[in-house]
Amino acid sequence: QVQLVESGGGLVQAGGSLRLSCAASGRIFSTYAMGWFRQAPGKEREFVATISENGGSTTYAGSVKGRFTISRDNAKNTVYLHMNSLKPEDTAVYCCAARSWGTGTRTVEYDYWGQGTQVTVSS
Repeated sequence: QVQLVESGGGLVQAGGSLRLSCAASGRIFSTYAMGWFRQAPGKEREFVATISENGGSTTYAGSVKGRFTISRDNAKNTVYLHMNSLKPEDTAVYCCAARSWGTGTRTVEYDYWGQGTQVTVSS
């Protein structure tokens, strides 16, 4: 079992920045690929970014590429999502997820999920 707890969400103006954190406990963190997903009101959960077990490989959704950066610190059992140049359409609940083998871009590929943290971007 892996427990995931997100933090760092909040209200920010368009053009601003936030850094989300996801702290993991339980099984060995470094054996899991990690992902960030988001869900806006009335919409399906969508992929944002993923990072491999050792941090050497990352993939981003087209809508955030160049603005968001996913990183991890295996010594701290934490994955981060650095969000810059935020737009109102980035408003959503952001969740982190863990996958036991390899990166993935689909929700069904992930084994464990956090509860999420709200990000609201005002125009």
